[in-house]
Amino acid sequence: MSPPRRLAVLHSHLRPEGPAPPAGRGENELAEGQEAAVSTSPCAVAGDDSRSAAAGPVGDGELETCVFCRIIRDEAPAFKVYEDDVCLCILDSHPLAPGHSLIIPKCHFSSLEATPPTVVAAMCSKVPFLSNAIMKATQCDSFNLVVNNGAAAGQVIFHTHCHIIPRKSGDELWPTESFRRSSIEPNETSNLISCIKEQLDSSLKTVKTEAVMQS
Repeated sequence: MSPPRRLAVLHSHLRPEGPAPPAGRGENELAEGQEAAVSTSPCAVAGDDSRSAAAGPVGDGELETCVFCRIIRDEAPAFKVYEDDVCLCILDSHPLAPGHSLIIPKCHFSSLEATPPTVVAAMCSKVPFLSNAIMKATQCDSFNLVVNNGAAAGQVIFHTHCHIIPRKSGDELWPTESFRRSSIEPNETSNLISCIKEQLDSSLKTVKTEAVMQS
């Protein structure tokens, strides 16, 4: 994948052009002949009790073709820098900067909203620890934390993951960093806030109802 394509995929304000890469050769699979640095435990299967119902039905075919699931099962190569019971951290094989890494849950969830809060929390809790090590190793003092959620946001591999991208002053990685932003309109903002709050209230009511039914 070319650098312009990778930039488009990762930048949430740009829609990626062209079809997604084949599942057997995803954006983070390494070139032939490269070896994995660390072995991992098997990826969760469709019948795993640890899978949350929020993930929705996942067929065997999706787990077989998902490049991240294959990496987790040690069926595809990757440079792995960290692993625990919940998540894995690997180097992106087409990095935007040296040290560009991905945090991936070991269970297959196709999107962030389908990922259980406990799994998201486990992933996020590792960000300070991992980013600090990555910044020191790459002699950087800053980083971007990026999640591309959904095709319009640039998600290519539909297995939840977040990017840690080390940054240096003047690297000019994001062209839009030099763009000027326009001010928000008070009237439009008021309506938007009302709509967001309505959605949040509805979601909270649903969560409370489900909690009561399960108790």
